[in-house]
Amino acid sequence: MQGFGNLPRDLFLEVCLRLPVESLTRFRCVCKSWYALFKNPKFISMHLSYNSSNNEFVLIKRCLLTCLGKKVNMFSLVSSKDFSFANVAVDLPLYKKEPYLQLLGHCDGIICLSNYRDDIVLCNPATKESTVLPKSCLPCFSSNPNLIPRTNALGFGYDLKNQQYKVVRIVSYLEEFGDHSLPQLSMVEVYTMGTDSWREVKNVKVSANVQYCPIPCFDTYFNGAFHWHAMDYNNNEVILSFDMGEEEFQNISMPDFLSVYDHSICRSLLVWNGCLALIVYPGKGIEKSFQICVMENYGMKESWTKKLTIGPLAGVERPLIFWQNDEEIVMEGTDGQAVSYNFITKDIKNLRIYGVPKSFQSLTYANSLVSIRRGNQCLMK
Repeated sequence: MQGFGNLPRDLFLEVCLRLPVESLTRFRCVCKSWYALFKNPKFISMHLSYNSSNNEFVLIKRCLLTCLGKKVNMFSLVSSKDFSFANVAVDLPLYKKEPYLQLLGHCDGIICLSNYRDDIVLCNPATKESTVLPKSCLPCFSSNPNLIPRTNALGFGYDLKNQQYKVVRIVSYLEEFGDHSLPQLSMVEVYTMGTDSWREVKNVKVSANVQYCPIPCFDTYFNGAFHWHAMDYNNNEVILSFDMGEEEFQNISMPDFLSVYDHSICRSLLVWNGCLALIVYPGKGIEKSFQICVMENYGMKESWTKKLTIGPLAGVERPLIFWQNDEEIVMEGTDGQAVSYNFITKDIKNLRIYGVPKSFQSLTYANSLVSIRRGNQCLMK
């Protein structure tokens, strides 16, 4: 590849890495060499790496009320540099018709959305690409006619071993008129981006039952695995993880001080300073304290360490995500607004993003050129 005008090749490349996705998408039309460069997996990987390191955003999804009282979805990107934000246009029929659409995760600029029934969507807001995943490959009914299927858990992440983006779904088969707390049968399927198909994961045991939460605040992708809040079959509270590469489940023990499950206490699982962080806080109260525990060695129960306690804080509902080099945490206020708490100054800043209370979800986000339609072209990680 040659440079541009008098610019040397390396300098031209450095300039391109700093350009936003929207500009690079337009510049593909300039000439064949630019088109080939901006479609090259190595350049896409370098551009993603630069944006992940230098242009940190927080993506906040919440619901808004129209003048007719109808709930609609809204995405906003908040910059870590100056706290400015911009609303993101997402042109998806599912996004427009489902007010309770859930944000399942983000990986390399791709986000996963679902209504937790039949519809799952992958989209890249920067490139405007999107795809609706095909229907499940699992049977609608088991051999037992009294069992009914239900999507129990969904997760999205990157398979580090095979360099593929995957969606995992756990389908539980419950007795139609019996106890719905424990499934009689669970089956697992995986969607691989690029093949655009589901396949059943056979000979795998789902070692715990994922606990449903109408406001997801626990589901987290980290260290090549997706994590859910679950109860094992001895009624112990655990973190259920699914390794995207090995396609196996593992139960991760909770800290000892959570040995007795208390429904009045909420849990959120986030990533903080390169570790899983469990935040424990009361579900109700005018003032709340948030205790942060960190698993310093992944998968080892003994490595859970209490790091600090935030608060008590008034007017704060729950934590959403760490940001600002992990020195701040975005939280949802009780009146339906996003705020940011600074650990050093202990100040709370209103981010001026409002929505229906208890409808907020958030994740870290990086603009990228990663194509959903060409997901079989592996990034060089």
